[in-house]
Amino acid sequence: MSLRYRFIRKVGYFFRLRLQTEPGLLWRLAMAALAWAMRLYGLTLRYSVEDKSGYFSDRLERPVIFLLWHNRIANMPVLYERICRRHGRPACVLTSTTPEGALLSLFLGHFGLTAVRVATSPRAPNMMRELSAQMEKRQDVMVTPDGPLGPRYHLKPGALWFAQKTGRPVVPLHIESSRYVRFKSWDGFAIALPFARVKLVLDEAVWVSASCTNDEFEAERARIEQIMIDGLVMDRALAAR
Repeated sequence: MSLRYRFIRKVGYFFRLRLQTEPGLLWRLAMAALAWAMRLYGLTLRYSVEDKSGYFSDRLERPVIFLLWHNRIANMPVLYERICRRHGRPACVLTSTTPEGALLSLFLGHFGLTAVRVATSPRAPNMMRELSAQMEKRQDVMVTPDGPLGPRYHLKPGALWFAQKTGRPVVPLHIESSRYVRFKSWDGFAIALPFARVKLVLDEAVWVSASCTNDEFEAERARIEQIMIDGLVMDRALAAR
């Protein structure tokens, strides 16, 4: 079970709530309170953006598929609300069909993110259908390619397979903080400390050719994985200590 789902269960235990397929009123209130607490925390952070892809300057035609490592998602909702949503850039994220996925969907909805609740098998027909429907509405798609259970920093092929089928580009995202705390979870989940500097980098967009062979596809997967690993500033700083 991933850290975010364990955290949701801890919230439920604190409020004496039991997880259900459809969250009740108390769970909805708990997620609303958590969202506002996240916003207040986000006000203490100092943000900067480096857009190599041309996404914000409209050089890159939307929709796109964003890739972000699982352990960098903590600051993503606030970043999206403060930067992307204000630019009129609707986006959706994948969540599971479990009760925890329903709560995560509620939480993300407070920040303007649409949650697509599907089975997470990369070639699941319902995933393709639901994501394609969102992209037809010009909604970008955010994917954690090493989630939900790892291995850490391994780019699973599902997102690239979807990019290949739709002809849409993938854009690696990097969210790096000057000061942060890390958890002892499978992914080394990281959360920026209050008053930290948080930098969002949108790397160059990559298109996956529909005609590439299996070997070419794997080579491209490994290349994009390395691009995402090269952007891990916090990990390099940790290794240098």
